[in-house]
Amino acid sequence: MIARAGPRILVSAGEPSGDLHGAGVVRALRDRYPEAAIEALGGPRMAQAGASVRYPMEGLAAFGVVEIVSKLGAHWRLLRSLRQDFRAKRYDLVILIDYPGFHLRVAEAARAAGTKVLYYIAPQLWAWRPERARRLAAAVDRLAVVLPFEQPFFGRLGLRSDYVGHPLVDRAASPTKAAARELLGIPPGSTVLGLFPGSRAQEIKRLWGPFRDAAAQLLRESRCDRVIVAGTEWGDYPDPGPAEIVRGDPSRLLAAADAALVKSGTTTLEAALAGTPMVVAYKVHPLTYRVFQRVRTVEWVSLVNLVAEREVVPELLQDRAEAGPLAEALRPLLDPGDPRTAAQHEGFALVRRRLGEPGATTRVVALAGELLGA
Repeated sequence: MIARAGPRILVSAGEPSGDLHGAGVVRALRDRYPEAAIEALGGPRMAQAGASVRYPMEGLAAFGVVEIVSKLGAHWRLLRSLRQDFRAKRYDLVILIDYPGFHLRVAEAARAAGTKVLYYIAPQLWAWRPERARRLAAAVDRLAVVLPFEQPFFGRLGLRSDYVGHPLVDRAASPTKAAARELLGIPPGSTVLGLFPGSRAQEIKRLWGPFRDAAAQLLRESRCDRVIVAGTEWGDYPDPGPAEIVRGDPSRLLAAADAALVKSGTTTLEAALAGTPMVVAYKVHPLTYRVFQRVRTVEWVSLVNLVAEREVVPELLQDRAEAGPLAEALRPLLDPGDPRTAAQHEGFALVRRRLGEPGATTRVVALAGELLGA
């Protein structure tokens, strides 16, 4: 009797956060299907988890109408290669993680070739493109959502989804403030401001200057003693002054900080789970922002406020994301006795409850098993 070969699976992520979440999926797949052939469009974290990176993701990530134009050639060439893979029946299942514009096209190409499609971390169509939900429904076999309000949203549009909880809840507990400060060489009693300007080169380029200058202003006013910056391995942070660039795992920086200035995105949820008061900021190309303002369907952009369904953290976007307004919003949060700091901690407790129980990746792999029939 010939033993059945393991399933052939592609796990696809186009940016660092997706690579991180994809690594958890790859590990869970390896546990359930030791003989599986798991390939990836991804980065180093999925490779370390046991996937063979067939298509490196470096150089793909972009956000915004104008920013994405510069990446169209690379995305088109990659999509053409993936179409060839699907037509050749290279995979039994494709697991797509976030990265909506490109992955919607990948889903359509896979579905057209008869390859099963599981979409994990749904496109944020509730924010600005609800009309695309029907196109998504036609392109995927299962949709795994990670935010509690997403399942009813997609349900109202006739798209079945499964709420699996958020993968951040599965991560190992952050170090205590004391332990994190010892690791970073920060003396006890220091007031520490953390800066989190993002992982994409475009984000860092737009946000670094205002973030740096706001921190410098607060240092001059003696509102804080230290400024630590969550830097990427490849990020460029010119003229940092007294700010300390710390590259690597940002969780210890969140644990060490009394307050944080955070780029809108998943890091806001990480800060909420760590209990770190924050101001959220974002800047894109002016044309991109005008387009977004015309089509946005949500009141807030930060995931913390969206999950809480109220304003827990201040959001300073576009022209407001400058040094003066950022410093003004941060001042009260560097005082643990300020009522605005206490209010954020209350909001974070609500967010933690709403993000669900641990086990998101296990539930995703269970959905994958249903599609694989195994």
